[in-house]
Formats: sequence, structure tokens, C-alpha cells
Amino acid sequence: MNYEDILYEENNGVATITINRPDRYNAFRGQTCMELLDAFNRAGWNKDIGVIVFTGAGDKAFCTGGDQGAHEGQYDGRGLIGLPVEELQRTIREVPKPVIARVNGFAIGGGHVLHVICDLSIASETAIFGQVGPKVGSVDPGFGTAYLARVVGEKRAREIWYLCRKYSAQQALEWGLVNAVVPPDQLDEEVQKWCEEILEKSPTALSIAKRSFNADSDNIAGIGALGMQALSLYYDTDESKEGVNAFKEKRKPDFRKFYK
Repeated sequence: MNYEDILYEENNGVATITINRPDRYNAFRGQTCMELLDAFNRAGWNKDIGVIVFTGAGDKAFCTGGDQGAHEGQYDGRGLIGLPVEELQRTIREVPKPVIARVNGFAIGGGHVLHVICDLSIASETAIFGQVGPKVGSVDPGFGTAYLARVVGEKRAREIWYLCRKYSAQQALEWGLVNAVVPPDQLDEEVQKWCEEILEKSPTALSIAKRSFNADSDNIAGIGALGMQALSLYYDTDESKEGVNAFKEKRKPDFRKFYK
């Protein structure tokens, strides 16, 4: 596959996958997801690769979720909602290599979900975390909700989704959302250090460990499949469309006008 939306690099056992849409705060469209799927499978099943680093281009955003500019009731790709995001989430979990999220800025919405399901997350002090779905007429059922609750606990997860606040990197560290927080100019060095430590370990043992961790929460994929089916119907409603329209028009949405 020729990549338009992402960058892919292999270096000394490390594959780095970068969403390269900094002008869109690394929001993903259907094309982006398809390219990410290809890249994760390419790296994940290459025996020369021991660890995968996932990040966003520039210093403003890791990923800010689905590109609202490509969302007209449905997104612009395949799948129930026009985004193969379910498949992407499962692939990140299923490739037999540790995946490190290098969080260099905003990890918001669907981008927040992607960092959460990575095996490890290392953040810049300038990183910002949070959800926006209910503010724009959307939600990320499955790993975005149920798995998040396993990471931070039910009360925290519900707060993140119900209030749609933004959280600092330090807050994310205290809640267990990330593994480490470092100054921006030390982010690459810290990620490289973690990669080097991982590369010293038995790849088979790491693969078994990853699959063992996943086995306890793989049922969430079923929750996500059911939720995405509901989401595809929700996107056809005026209530959901109000969120997208308000976002594009830079105004506050009035969801209750369409809630019947």
C-alpha cells in the first residue's frame, strides 16, 4: 500500500507508525484507518520487529479521533460507521508485539481510545487527554468505554465520558492512563529507552504475555460490535447530526431540541 496519511519507518527492531495529518490535528478518516491497518499488520508480523511505536506528526497532537470534516452522517470509508475503527483497535491488540503510544500532544476522542488500547503510553508534559463524543453527537462503545473502565476504574471512566473534560499529562499519570511523563524534548529519548529494554526480552514470552493480558478483556470486542451497530443508526438521527453541524459552525450544540 502507498501511504498518504501515515508515515512508516523501521529502525533497529523498532517500527514507528505516524499519523501524518498535522493540519487536521492527526484526526483520522477512512483512508487513514486503512493505512494504519496495513502498517500495524506489516510491523506486527515481521519477525525483525520487536516493538511498535505509534504517534502523530508534529507537536500538537497524537490523534484527535475521527475527522469531522469527513463525517456526513457516515464517515468516508468502509465499516458500519464508515470507519474500520473496530478492526484497527482489534489489530493493535492482536499483533504479537508490544505497542507504545508516543503521546506528543492532544489524545482526544477516538485518539484517546487508541492510546488507551496500546500496551504502553509515554507522554510529553504538554499532552492533553480526554473524550469529546457526547459533545459532538458520538460515542466509542466497547474498548473506548468498557476497557477504559478497567484502566482507570468505573467512576473515573464515567467522568471522562459524561463530562468531556480535558486532563493534563500529570493527571493521566496519576490515574494510570499513561506509564511515564517527560518534558517534550526528552520524549523521543524516553521512548527509545523503553524500546531498547523491550528488545532485550524474549519476543515469544512477550507475545504470550500480551495475549494473556488480552484474553481477560477480549469479550469487550463483542460489546463494541453491538455498540457500533447502534452507533451506525444513531449517526442517522438529527440529534447526532446536530453535534457535527455545531462543530463545523463553531457553536454550542442544542441536542435536546432533537431528543424525542
